[in-house]
Amino acid sequence: MPYERLIREGRIKPYRARSSEIAQLLKVAERDLQAASRNLNDSPDWAYSMAYNAVLQASRALVLSEGYRPRGGEQHATVVEFIEEKLGSGYTKQVRLFDQMRRKRHRVIYETAGLISKSEAEQVIAFAKDFVEKVSVLITRQLGLMS
Repeated sequence: MPYERLIREGRIKPYRARSSEIAQLLKVAERDLQAASRNLNDSPDWAYSMAYNAVLQASRALVLSEGYRPRGGEQHATVVEFIEEKLGSGYTKQVRLFDQMRRKRHRVIYETAGLISKSEAEQVIAFAKDFVEKVSVLITRQLGLMS
């Protein structure tokens, strides 16, 4: 059974999301990508965080489209693990970067100002745009959503 370990550990539970709920998460991802680009020069830290959030929201949309919802603590880590299982070995590098972003974003938000360079933020935004697009296409095809 797919996602068996995450279910057994109580980290995800079955959930029947409305297609509008999934579409809304994809809109949030697009909003955050645009905001990340707009904030790049003023605050690479925030641009990085917004790009991370775009990847997270698109990934959450994918989790919901599969009929599950993260639960409990460490939901961001749960989403990363779910995405890793769902997308498979062809996305290993992308999932690793997503997880690295998750860890670094925590430091940016709670611990260290000025941690992210403009160059690093640019790279993460480019990755986020590509990832969100691919996940959006996958969900749109799977559910027949309008993008």
